[in-house]
Amino acid sequence: MNLTVEPTAAQWYKQELLLEAGDALRIYVQLGGCGSVQPGFSLGVVKDTPRKPALQHEVDGILFYMEEDNLWYLDDKSLRISYGQQDDDIVMSVS
Repeated sequence: MNLTVEPTAAQWYKQELLLEAGDALRIYVQLGGCGSVQPGFSLGVVKDTPRKPALQHEVDGILFYMEEDNLWYLDDKSLRISYGQQDDDIVMSVS
């Protein structure tokens, strides 16, 4: 189980959320949305300070992480965050 953030996705977040080197983005489980791993749940992203990060990946000075209490969502799989150029949006894949 790991977290991978592609450089183009990190750049998209930096531009959209006005992030600077040293900032951290928490990937968290939320109720509802278009998740495909756990019915009725999806993943969200918020600028935050890590407390008990279980998965983390730093790209271009930005720390992307997931807290240990949200790992159940991945069901022992890995999360990949990429940028979809066609839709100009982020794609989160769990496999």
